[in-house]
Amino acid sequence: MWDIRKSGGKARPVNRPERLALPRQSFEPIPRPEGQADSAAPDVEVSPAVQLLGIKVEIHRLLLDRMNLAILDRYTREELTRELSPVIEGIITEKAIALNRFEKADLIEDIVDELVGLGPLEPLLEDETISDILVNGFETVFVERHGVLERVSTRFQDEKHLLRIIQKIVSAVGRRVDESSPFVDARLADGSRVNAIVAPLAIDGSLLSIRKFSRKPISMGRMIEFESLTPSMATVLEAVVQGRLNIIISGGTGSGKTTMLNALSTYISSRERIVTIEDSAELQLQQDHVARLETRPANIEGRGEVTQRDLVRNALRMRPDRIILGECRAGEAFDMLQAMNTGHDGSMTTVHANTPRDALSRIEQMVGMGGADMAQRTIRAQIVSAVNVVIQIGRLPDGRRKIMAISEVTGMEGDVISMQEIFRFVQTGRDEKGLAIGHFEATGVRPRFATALEALGMYLDPALFRPNVGGAW
Repeated sequence: MWDIRKSGGKARPVNRPERLALPRQSFEPIPRPEGQADSAAPDVEVSPAVQLLGIKVEIHRLLLDRMNLAILDRYTREELTRELSPVIEGIITEKAIALNRFEKADLIEDIVDELVGLGPLEPLLEDETISDILVNGFETVFVERHGVLERVSTRFQDEKHLLRIIQKIVSAVGRRVDESSPFVDARLADGSRVNAIVAPLAIDGSLLSIRKFSRKPISMGRMIEFESLTPSMATVLEAVVQGRLNIIISGGTGSGKTTMLNALSTYISSRERIVTIEDSAELQLQQDHVARLETRPANIEGRGEVTQRDLVRNALRMRPDRIILGECRAGEAFDMLQAMNTGHDGSMTTVHANTPRDALSRIEQMVGMGGADMAQRTIRAQIVSAVNVVIQIGRLPDGRRKIMAISEVTGMEGDVISMQEIFRFVQTGRDEKGLAIGHFEATGVRPRFATALEALGMYLDPALFRPNVGGAW
């Protein structure tokens, strides 16, 4: 056990757990809302919840002044809770704060969250039913559960409290956010994606968005359980991945592109070397031989930036069997096409687009953004040569996510890229609960890649492609 009081910057060993003997110190009064008199009537008094939040923040500040924070990481959460409990209870008694046993326990947990976690956000991060946390200023927090947004009672003490949590998140990954650099992309220790934007760009208070990282990787089997696709579609996708066809996953924001990319990756052989490239690392590949790369923003002097395009070029020198690019946004699209065309079959990436054809158009535009001096027909020929399958993901109005289409790129007719749809989801209406009614269906088209897969020993039953064999959901 280590004494976590400040002692000249060094931790001193002790033979037994030692309590934190903090000097008595009174708290600053909780500020009333602007314009409210000190002798306000009971109907305008600060609510008990806000009072308790103020007490928690003040106790936290007092502990920060008295503790040697440099050695906090040597404590487990349980040890820290055990050490702080008697100290916090003493302060509660000193201030004559009326709390029952359960409220005291919650207060201690909240203070430990402030020290080693993300304060008020910790309970939301622990809730597995929540997929997104959206903070709109220190008083307003929304979450997404099962595709539906709802407001929760979570709040911060003030804007400084929220900014302190944001700084804690971004500094952990070597990034910063301030007036000179008022927005940032970062990630939590578990891989959750974070975006923060502060004043002067955020007018009504700092904005924080957290896309939570699933602790249980979603397999294709679970996606079938969620009715995101049918077993027939999963069988075809398994053959596509194992047959090393190049795949583009297309969809809007929050449609589940990364989830689909994770699910497809489970079909990759463990004998292959995979290189992943992302702006913010969040892929959950289960293979042993995975080399993960992440971009880096420019420093305060505007130097040191490493883009996805830089990493794609470098990945080609790392002897990858497959390259998985988290998302194509700009000039890296050209290098990704080159990789797919030059011996890195089975590579995958995602693109923001509303239809499979739009996805190919966006890739064409991004190749132009990379400065490639190529004719339009030449760029399209590169796309046709590189991309085999486009998977379109969609998010229905009720929040559920489904594969809207699986399409094959078949070639060019004149200057136009030709495609054929293999499976699709057809929505026919909505029920009394507002849930979408529809069904998956096969179009009856047998894909050309089925013949190529047969040559590799992977036979796809023609019954998989018969119309309506997909089932209605």
